[in-house]
Amino acid sequence: MKEKVEVYDLEKVVEEFERLTKDAENVQKETLKKILEENASSEYLQSLGLNGRTDLESFKGCVPLVIYKDLETYIDRMVDGDVSPILTGKPITTFSISSGTSQGKRKYLPWSDEFFAISLQVYKTSFAYRNREFPIQNGKGLNFIYSSKSSQTENGVTLATATTNLFTNPGYNHMMEALQIPNCSPDDVTFSPDFQQTLYCHLLCGLLFREEVQLVSSTFAHSIVNAFRTFEQIWEELVTDIKEGVLSSRITHPSIRTAMSKLLKPNPELANLIHKKCSGLSNWYGLIPELFPNAKYVLGIMTGAMEPYMKKLRHYAGEVPLLTSDYGASEGWIGSNLNPKVAPEFATYAILPQIAYFEFIPFAQIDGTEVELEPVGLTDVKIGEEYELVMTNPAGLYRYRLGDVVKVMGFHNSTPEIRFLRRNNLMLTINIDKNSEADLQLSVETASELLAKEKIEVIDYTSYIDLSKQPGHYVIFWEINGEASDEVLGECCSCLDKTFADIGYVGSRRAKAIEALELRVVRRGTFMKILEHYVGLGASVSQFKTPRCVAPTNTTVLQMLLENVVKNCFSSAYN
Repeated sequence: MKEKVEVYDLEKVVEEFERLTKDAENVQKETLKKILEENASSEYLQSLGLNGRTDLESFKGCVPLVIYKDLETYIDRMVDGDVSPILTGKPITTFSISSGTSQGKRKYLPWSDEFFAISLQVYKTSFAYRNREFPIQNGKGLNFIYSSKSSQTENGVTLATATTNLFTNPGYNHMMEALQIPNCSPDDVTFSPDFQQTLYCHLLCGLLFREEVQLVSSTFAHSIVNAFRTFEQIWEELVTDIKEGVLSSRITHPSIRTAMSKLLKPNPELANLIHKKCSGLSNWYGLIPELFPNAKYVLGIMTGAMEPYMKKLRHYAGEVPLLTSDYGASEGWIGSNLNPKVAPEFATYAILPQIAYFEFIPFAQIDGTEVELEPVGLTDVKIGEEYELVMTNPAGLYRYRLGDVVKVMGFHNSTPEIRFLRRNNLMLTINIDKNSEADLQLSVETASELLAKEKIEVIDYTSYIDLSKQPGHYVIFWEINGEASDEVLGECCSCLDKTFADIGYVGSRRAKAIEALELRVVRRGTFMKILEHYVGLGASVSQFKTPRCVAPTNTTVLQMLLENVVKNCFSSAYN
C-alpha cells in the first residue's frame, strides 16, 4: 500500500521565510558558523590556519577568494575516491558535473544530502509565494525534465549532472506529491537514456492528461521551446498514437514502452479534438493553452542565457503567463522569485540567508577603469549597485566566486532582492573591446527584427573570436528557420556590427584594429547536434545552455559549427 504523503502547509513556509529574512544579518552569521563548525576538520580549512575559528573576521582573514581552478586539485582527489576530510568534514561521494558549454571543460562540484535539503527549501519557498498568485489544485505538471546517465568511478564515487542528482533523489517525487503537482510522465519516461524518446513521451503524456495539466515547466526556457518546436514536427504522429492506442515504433526503449502501455488506450475522440485544434492554429500561436486549457502558467529559468527564447515561448504560451523560477547554479542555490507576476525580464530573486553565506564584490570606476573592491556582506549591499556573487556553502565551496554579476533592486525585509545581469567571464574581446553575453543578445535581437519582415526567425545563435588573420574579427553563427536573401543577411550582418555600442569596440572598428564582423548561417538542426553532443558526454537536456561564446579550446563544437556553415557575409558598417 502506498504511503500517504503529508501535504505541505505553504503558509508556514512563508512565515518561516519572513522570520528568517527579518534577521538576515544574524542568520548569515549563524549559517557561516554552522558551515565552519561542521567542516573544521577539513584539510583545506586547516591548511589556511583557521584552526576551528568560526567568527567572520578570522574567516575573511584566513580564507581567500577562489575560483574553480584553485580548488581543482582537492576536488580531483575526492573524485578519485579519497574519503579523508579534504574540503568537508564528511566524505563527499557524489559530484554534480557542470555542462561545460562555454569553455568546453566540465567542472566536478560536490553534492551532499545537505545540498538536496537546500534544494527542497528553495523550491518550497518559491512555490509557496507562487501558489498565492497562481493556485494549483489537484492538477498535474507537464514537466520537460530529463535525467542524464549517472556513472560510478572504480572507487565508488557517483558522477551525474546537478539536475539528475536532484530528480533521482527519492525526496524529489515526495516533494512534488506533497505540493500536489505530480508529473504527467512516469519515472521510466523521465529517466530514459534517450532524450528524444523521453521528449516524445512527455508530449504524449501531456496530451493524455491535457485537462489535468495546470503547469508546463522545465529547468530552462530552452527546453520548453525545443519541446514545442518538436511538437510542430511530430504532432500528427502523436495524434495517431492516441487514436489507435499504440505507441509509435520510434520508441524502442523497453521500459518506456511498458510504462506507456499502461497509459495509452484507443481514444479517437481525444485524437480528433487535438487534430482539430492543431489544424486550426495560425503559425502555432497560443499552442499551449489550446492543448492544455487549464494551464495556469509556464515555468522555467527565463533570465540570463534564456532570455533569447522568451519571444518564441510567449508565442507558444499566448495568454498563459510566463514565470521565471529559482536562481541557482551547479555550485549552489541563491534565491527565490517572490513576485511571480513580474515579467521574467524584470524578475528579482530574494536571497535565502539560511542556505549559504553570501558575499558581494562591488565594482568601481577609477580613471575610467573598472576595479574590484573588498567584498561586502549580504545586508551591506546598496540598492542600484552591481556586484559579483561569492558563495560559501556546506558542500565545501568557501568564498567561491560564481562569476555571476547581479544588481540589487531592493530588499525583502533585510535580505536583498537581486536581478541577474550577466556572467562576468563571458566576453567578446580582441583589442580594448569588452562585449558581454547581454551585449551579444541585444545585437542579435536588434538584427533579427530585419529577418522578421520576411517572416523568418533566429532559432539559436552563438559567437566566436576569429584570430586566424590579423586583426581578428567577431563571428556570429545563426541558425534560422527559412531562406533569407543575401541582401537581407548583409543588412543583418551590418546591424549586428553597429549594435555593439562598447566604446572600445566602436573605436577599434573605426581604427581597423578589429576587422568587419562576419555572419555565418548554419544548417537547420546544427544547434540540436550541439545539444546531442553534450548529452552524449553525459550532460542533461534539463541543464543544457547553448554556449553563447565558443572558446578556441572548445574544438568539437567549433568544428560542428564550421562544418555546417551554408552562407556567410561581412559587415559593411564602418567602411
